[in-house]
Amino acid sequence: QVQLVESGGGLVQAGGSLRLSCAASGRTFSSYAMGWFRQTPGKEREFVAIISGGGGTTYYADSVKGRFTVSRDNSKNMVYLRMNSLKPEDTAVYYCAARAAWFVTSEGIDYWGQGTQVTVSS
Repeated sequence: QVQLVESGGGLVQAGGSLRLSCAASGRTFSSYAMGWFRQTPGKEREFVAIISGGGGTTYYADSVKGRFTVSRDNSKNMVYLRMNSLKPEDTAVYYCAARAAWFVTSEGIDYWGQGTQVTVSS
């Protein structure tokens, strides 16, 4: 069983930066690919980024590529999402996700965090 707790969301002006953190419980953290999704009211949860269990492979949605960076620290059971050059359209609830396999959609996700709100003002 893995529990995920996000933090670091908030209000930021367009062009600003935020770093989201996700703390994971459990002894097998490094066996999970970890990722981030986001969701706005009335829309489906959207894939943002993923990092492999060892941290050597990452993949991003086109909408955030070059602006967001996903990383992890397996010694601390932490995963991060550094968000630069934020835009109003990045406003959403951001969710941390874990799956014991690679993923780029929300199908088959093993564990979800509770979400953290990111609001980007224009």
